Amino acid sequence: MNASPLAAEPFPAPQPRTEDGRTLLVKVFGKDRPGITAGLFATLAGFGVEVVDIEQVVTRGRITLCALVSAPVARGAEGDLRVVVHRWAEEQKLQAEIISGIGDNRPRREGRSHVTVLGHPLTASAVAALTARITAADGNIDRVFRLAKYPVTAVELAVSGVATDLLRAELAQEAATQRVDVAVVAAGLERRAKRLIVMDVDSTLIQDEVIELFAAHAGCEAKVAEVTAAAMRGELDFAESLRARVALLAGLDASVTEKVRAEVRFTPGARTLIRTLQRLGFQVAVVSGGFTQVTDHLVEQLGLDFAAANTLEVVDGKFTGRVVGEIVDRAGKARWLERFAEQAKVPLEQTVAIGDGANDLDMLNAAGLGVAFNAKPVVREAADTAVNVPFLDTVLYLLGITREEVEAADVAEVLDGPAAG
Repeated sequence: MNASPLAAEPFPAPQPRTEDGRTLLVKVFGKDRPGITAGLFATLAGFGVEVVDIEQVVTRGRITLCALVSAPVARGAEGDLRVVVHRWAEEQKLQAEIISGIGDNRPRREGRSHVTVLGHPLTASAVAALTARITAADGNIDRVFRLAKYPVTAVELAVSGVATDLLRAELAQEAATQRVDVAVVAAGLERRAKRLIVMDVDSTLIQDEVIELFAAHAGCEAKVAEVTAAAMRGELDFAESLRARVALLAGLDASVTEKVRAEVRFTPGARTLIRTLQRLGFQVAVVSGGFTQVTDHLVEQLGLDFAAANTLEVVDGKFTGRVVGEIVDRAGKARWLERFAEQAKVPLEQTVAIGDGANDLDMLNAAGLGVAFNAKPVVREAADTAVNVPFLDTVLYLLGITREEVEAADVAEVLDGPAAG
């Protein structure tokens, strides 16, 4: 006669699964405190069950813990398990629910994507509208978790059952309506394999347009700004507009470069983005339609790996109103992305490009992931994803990096000192 598991010694040897593959979903929920997870599994261990799956979420001090385990094989053991688990939960002032079933969770359907939603704020109506769109596209939300609570609220949804491109198209319009940012990227190892990030500089890494800073010292800022805006909207050929703007700087003393460097303002989150990426082993590059007179300084400040930009010609200490060498325009930015990837020994599909203007489009399309950052409409529509909040480090969330991970790394560096290199 088999002994009842109620009287058995704790932690018996695991028992073979039932022939019919029966499993039990054991769910407990209530006020969180240390030891709940250990206590539940110590209770289950007395029945020799196998763990099939575990999910645990803690929200504002309330825990929901789910354990999918094999059903015990001894006669009457399942009933005993239910009694013991409910008794343990009652002692812990928790609620318990146990549901019988067959086998493991259903496998996720084909067509898997990560959907990152950024809100400032993130409203219930926005979540309702976006999730309804996913359902209408025949998608299933398999998992949801929070990536960050500030400076924006960022949540990630694991979605299956619908192709990534179709899902991206479905959610893009709704995101604009709800005034939130939604990034949809294919699930898989490729997302975690990104190893080179190439950024535009003006109005992306920094808040300024460098040529306008130079123009302010030359007394022609308004005229230059007008041409710059038209070029960024794609209304003018970039190379032609660059030459026209640079010509207005003819005769300006080149010593003004130091003043311009001091006037440059980083985009909020720029340093955090770069610092975090470097800790993760990314190589970071900038490619700019601006000027090496400024980007060279940024490389020194931020410890960047690669940089490319135009160079203002200087003769006798004054700008001539011309640029020298290869012009970094729309096509040039894509070429530099490819060169950087080759030098970094990183396939293009493992690169990320970030930009805001029409001259960034080729680069965004060439990269494995193109991110339009506070971009013009034509760029938002063409890029893989768009971010419209004024914090550059939100790009980290598109890579699945949480705010908690960023902060933990910052604390570790303060305690241990900066990493070598």
